[in-house]
Amino acid sequence: MKVAKIVINALKNGIHIISIIAVFIILLQLKQCENNTQLAIEESEQELAKQEKTIENTNNVEIYQRTQNQITSRNSVVRRKGENIEEVEESKQEIVEEVIEEQYSKIEDITISRDMDLTVRTGLSKEDFKNLISNVKYDTSKFFYDNSDFIYDLCAEYQINEIFFCGLISAESGWNIASNHRRAHNYISLMTKKGLIQYNSVEEGLTAAAEALHNNYLTEGGRFYNGKTLYGVKTRFCPASSTWVELVYGRMQQIINCK
Repeated sequence: MKVAKIVINALKNGIHIISIIAVFIILLQLKQCENNTQLAIEESEQELAKQEKTIENTNNVEIYQRTQNQITSRNSVVRRKGENIEEVEESKQEIVEEVIEEQYSKIEDITISRDMDLTVRTGLSKEDFKNLISNVKYDTSKFFYDNSDFIYDLCAEYQINEIFFCGLISAESGWNIASNHRRAHNYISLMTKKGLIQYNSVEEGLTAAAEALHNNYLTEGGRFYNGKTLYGVKTRFCPASSTWVELVYGRMQQIINCK
């Protein structure tokens, strides 16, 4: 079950399917080893039962003693093989984790551009993403760091680049989150004719932001879709501004420059 969860998370995080296939080949080999070990245990247990039956049916002290020694020896083998099954299970999980870990990008390898596909994740592990955000000196209120776990999970669910998502929030609400945006829990200026849409919590506001970007701006067929780059999003997100792309990209650079 633990292995399944690790693989599912890996797929969410953009780990290449070929790597997952390689993991499963390894798991099949380990499973065969586990089956062989289990069969050996069952055979040992059957033999033990026979030996114990022999003891019950004999009055010969020498036979009794010899049989008892064999039982003790076989019990030791069974215990060792039982431990081997546990080792196989641990080995399976360790191998999966190691293969997946190798597929994560390193912080120093992350790059951005104005023409980047905003639906492509950074490839960072959650731990590295949190470390990156923790180094952003502009986040003096710690809004971004305090919510970095949730932001990472949202970007995984809605396939949004984490650096872009944080950069957009900073561009629209400021690094310290402007008071009106903070009160409304509205972090990317989602509007109605009456003004900022009101949300009930940080989580609800961030989720609404991710959903709006994914469904309306970054998915072909979306209401405001015009491409997956900053220029494409700007066309419908902030059409009247001539500086929006540079503003958002500048905030993304501030994050990257802290790595």
